[in-house]
Amino acid sequence: MAAPTSLILDLTRLASRAGRMATGVDRVERAWLDACLADPRPVFGLVRTPLGFALLDRTGMAGFARAFDGDSWGRAGPVAALFRRLDPPRRAAQGRVRALAIARCSRRGLEGLLRRCLPSGAAYLNTGHANLDDRVMRALHGAGARVLVLVHDTIPLDLPQAAGPGSVARFARRLDVVAHHADRVIATAQATAALIEARLAERGRVPPMVVAPLGVTPASPDPTALPPGFDPAHPYMVVLGTIEPRKNHALLLDVWERLGEDAPRLLICGARGWNNAEVFARLDRRVPGVCEMPGLSDAAVAALLGGARALLFPSLAEGYGLPPLEALALGCRVICGDLAICRELLGEAVVYCDPTDRYQWERAIRAHVAPPGLPPPRVPPPGWAAHVERALRGL
Repeated sequence: MAAPTSLILDLTRLASRAGRMATGVDRVERAWLDACLADPRPVFGLVRTPLGFALLDRTGMAGFARAFDGDSWGRAGPVAALFRRLDPPRRAAQGRVRALAIARCSRRGLEGLLRRCLPSGAAYLNTGHANLDDRVMRALHGAGARVLVLVHDTIPLDLPQAAGPGSVARFARRLDVVAHHADRVIATAQATAALIEARLAERGRVPPMVVAPLGVTPASPDPTALPPGFDPAHPYMVVLGTIEPRKNHALLLDVWERLGEDAPRLLICGARGWNNAEVFARLDRRVPGVCEMPGLSDAAVAALLGGARALLFPSLAEGYGLPPLEALALGCRVICGDLAICRELLGEAVVYCDPTDRYQWERAIRAHVAPPGLPPPRVPPPGWAAHVERALRGL
């Protein structure tokens, strides 16, 4: 199979995240943006807008990256200001996208735009699941592009009781599109690849699949970014991630209620999510020793991990699990749910506990209250270059 003549990266998700804290999926799409900008071939960015689609060239993609990194999108402009269903940051992002675009089209005009602007033999990359639509895929194939989709996991189907409102049906529709249109599926681990293959088989077609572990780029710690008055000398542990059922915060609240006055602080770094009213109520009533710290910068989180007794990662399901890899790279000990994906990625570098056994977690947490005799070794994280090379290998 001939190598792609050009790359086209879907940036729809990143544009929709203006004004919000970056999630793990956002970081993946942002890393792919850097990879495309470093690629010597012609590269393009595709963004679905309220009026249709916008196409960016390399210069426009670089400008998009700067705006995303600084969350500095500028003014919405007269057209984007009409998008009243969007909040101000996303209206501003749409205005910047329009200004950076080399071409724009209506929903029905996408194939024609791609035919005019793309070299024949392009590879389209969708890493954020936004814009996975039958019409879009048909337009890409009609323009001679191959479709590559990074499927992060199948958790909405495997653990539907923990999913956000409407997300199960939405994910199922997107996976239908992947089954029917993808020329290659990119999985991030063998454990998730097996689950993805099973779900695609239910849909009647399993596209060719490649496993490409994600890269990890820990932020540089910046203690000055921590909230005023925070005392790092008082022992603490950290849990990272949105407060939603899959992340299993309820188990940790149970443990902290049993630990008593000698417990380290538990710092919950993540926004409140969905389907978790009981946990939110417990947090509002105050669990001794537990503190919510949402909205921290990456540099502040890295500083917390650098001084934490441990990162706690009791998830019931994960597609990859970036926080433990980031913590290990920063020299932070990890207590982790005993999941196949964690075993595959983390090996013997962490302490595993059954995510349903609070007594096992309590014992492990008590054992980690004291500082280690020697600083934990830093575990080098996987790199993005290897991920990109494996994802594109053999095209």
